[in-house]
Amino acid sequence: MASAHVDSYVRDHLPQPADWPELVFALPELQYPEQMNAAERLIDQAIAEGHGRRTAIYSSAGNWSYTELHQAANRVANVLVNQAGLVPGNRVLLHCPNNPALAAQWLGVLKAGGVVVVAMPMLRAGELETIIKKARISHAVVDQRLAGEIETADRACPELEHLLTCGDAGTLEAAMGDESAEFETVATASDDPALLAFTSGTTGEPKVCVHFHRDIMAMADTFSRHVLAPEEQEIFAGTPPFAFTFGLGGLLVFPLHARAATVLDETSGPQALLESIERFRVTTLFTAPTAYRAMLDLLGDHDISSLSKCVSAGETLDKATSDAWLEATGVRPIDGIGATEMIHIFISAAGHDIRPGATGKPVPGYQAVLLDEAGNVMHQGTGRLAVKGPTGCRYLDDARQKDYVHNGWNVTGDTYAIDEDGYFWFQARNDDMIVSGGYNIAGPEVEAALMAAPEVAECAVVGAPDAARGQIVKAYVVLAPGFKASDATAKALQDFVKASIAPYKYPRAVAFIDELPKTRTGKIQRFRLRQGEEHGS
Repeated sequence: MASAHVDSYVRDHLPQPADWPELVFALPELQYPEQMNAAERLIDQAIAEGHGRRTAIYSSAGNWSYTELHQAANRVANVLVNQAGLVPGNRVLLHCPNNPALAAQWLGVLKAGGVVVVAMPMLRAGELETIIKKARISHAVVDQRLAGEIETADRACPELEHLLTCGDAGTLEAAMGDESAEFETVATASDDPALLAFTSGTTGEPKVCVHFHRDIMAMADTFSRHVLAPEEQEIFAGTPPFAFTFGLGGLLVFPLHARAATVLDETSGPQALLESIERFRVTTLFTAPTAYRAMLDLLGDHDISSLSKCVSAGETLDKATSDAWLEATGVRPIDGIGATEMIHIFISAAGHDIRPGATGKPVPGYQAVLLDEAGNVMHQGTGRLAVKGPTGCRYLDDARQKDYVHNGWNVTGDTYAIDEDGYFWFQARNDDMIVSGGYNIAGPEVEAALMAAPEVAECAVVGAPDAARGQIVKAYVVLAPGFKASDATAKALQDFVKASIAPYKYPRAVAFIDELPKTRTGKIQRFRLRQGEEHGS
């Protein structure tokens, strides 16, 4: 297809075609034209269809209609092109919390033909520097409240040529006032890169998943269309940031695709989420099992009778939580497994098809099987989960592409069982990723942060079972000479980690030990620490 990208860096650093997964476009709605811009489908067409007066976004700071969102996105695109020199294919970092302005910025980048990269608000300067350098980001928009971290990163990143702030008296808003509310959306190819989504592997070094314009639409035309089945009158809300494709889909792409509304209110924590549900009469909720468990004890103080659909992902939804939520609210949560590499959920079930404790069946448009140790396909039993469909793994300039894709299948790193009715049941992660409260946390990254503390001689980080969060990050620490094991030392290490990497990654438990288990060659045996946690020792 004819690319619209002038800056071809992302296209030039895609994996070799032989290393791509097999892509399957089996449904009529997945037959996309050669030229397509996801923003044109999501917002321009909504205006053309007459939805301009409908509410697109609810917020404590004021609601936005589809017309207001459309005009704001156009002004953002004009600023990027006319004042910041953006050309199609340039990467644009958005470092902001979920709010109406971020939605307009995301759409504006796509309309201008840029490639959007959303960074979680909690990221620190070192993490932002890694993102900027790996994606060769030339433009960034940062919330003024977060500007300090990215300004620190900017000093080490000559790639970043244009930095705009947003919020009250932000340079972006000031520039938008000088621009037109009209913009002709760039006619990108449907396979032009539109989104770079960062994930972390077991080494802690981030991988960058490249998603095309058609991939953004495919997540709406598979899980949202066939499992969630939203209607125009629905109001979406949830906790995951746009940096997680779970949140991007559930809180922006899916509601816009359905011409529905979303709440973008910088919601944080179960209490604030319940208040948003009650205030805005939310019908459709996206969050992790951890949040559902945390909200159970608070339900009596809030009227959430508007809820009719609840989606859970980020970690497996256990039967006890599913049953408790159903009993308390009358709504059975929709569980699902997705992956950053696949962009969104590919196994799920809704309504009467739900079997509590099971993830579900392949979403229409996807195929899923298990692989044995030799890589042979299994249709029953227990094995490694393998998936294919209209989306798939394409890492940016990364040799680990060959680790994720085998014989055309995307191999997710999860061990599953299939029952006789074709339902998939999660068993475990088969790598070193810690899944805590819906966040994927690479243990080695936390270890690296701890090792920078003067108190630490050696350390190892593993996931420990936790009733509320599924797992928590637990650090086993060998102290340097002169330091004593104490609660105060543990807290000092936790605070040190929070100050150096995103706070959600900090070790919630710290154990001081005399020595780490190692092989004869000196390699740390983390599996022995994990086994000890699983057996409660």
